[in-house]
Amino acid sequence: MINAKITGVGRYIPEKVYDNAYFESIVDTNDEWITRRTGIKERHVSAPDEFTTDMAIKAAKKAVENAGITAEELDLIILGSVTPDYFTPAGACVVQAALGAVNAAAFDYNAACSGFITGLTIAKQFIENGMYKHVLVVCADVLTKATDYADRSTCILFGDAAGAAVVSASEETGIIAVDIGADGTGATAITQLAYREDAEETEKRVSHNKSSIWMAGQTVMKFAVKAMADASGRVLEKAGLTYDDVALVIPHQANYRIVDAAIKRMGITEDKVFLNLEKYGNTSASCIPSSLAQAVEEGRIKKGDKLILVGFGGGLTWGAALLEW
Repeated sequence: MINAKITGVGRYIPEKVYDNAYFESIVDTNDEWITRRTGIKERHVSAPDEFTTDMAIKAAKKAVENAGITAEELDLIILGSVTPDYFTPAGACVVQAALGAVNAAAFDYNAACSGFITGLTIAKQFIENGMYKHVLVVCADVLTKATDYADRSTCILFGDAAGAAVVSASEETGIIAVDIGADGTGATAITQLAYREDAEETEKRVSHNKSSIWMAGQTVMKFAVKAMADASGRVLEKAGLTYDDVALVIPHQANYRIVDAAIKRMGITEDKVFLNLEKYGNTSASCIPSSLAQAVEEGRIKKGDKLILVGFGGGLTWGAALLEW
């Protein structure tokens, strides 16, 4: 049987940092309030001339190199983002050209902060049915370019980053089980408008800029805690495993209160959870792959370890993946 296995990872983090002191200078807030409500101390910010594909390319190059393959061996490149450079062309096509991945198909997709799990699910299907051998999943966002810096409830949350993984055909155990889903009845809980005109959406934003991100925090938190815990439980159930079999859980790094409530619902302790939101904040779909790459860099993951990657996002969407490293 052909298995889909992550064989290489990479991440890119912009250099510029907004710490909590910066937000004290622009909105009515303070470090103690931000830390208590979110757990975030810093977030990295893309340069004015740095966009989603610029970051995606850097993370993708690292992932391909880490996988020990050439760009020409890639069969497919998929890019998950809510802050695309263009509506067309797809950012994945820009990444393809930059890598020289001349044999790869390429397309974008959007599952918001659940994007990496969605991408792994797509890659898993293409590989297990024998169509492709190497799929590059890239997630990148420049959320700070869509942030309403007059809205103290959201501006403190977001940072920019990119994360990537090569998923390859393998005889070894890889992605064991996935669970993705959506609840469209909660679609208006997180919004960022494109062409659509909606006076109510525009009015509820502090800046009245319809293309900035707006979020109903309490609604999202209630959804997120249950969705992440339930999805994690389902992938374990599919595999006939328990949390005792899992070495590390890497959650979407949205807000410490959400993560803390979710892991308590899972019945696990924080020492089994990889957290970096203090330094990076919420970077949307790139949270999980960039955290995975960091965990690998820091030696937190060893061969044979079983991991759960789990997230939630706008849509509302969720996703969990159980894999063996």
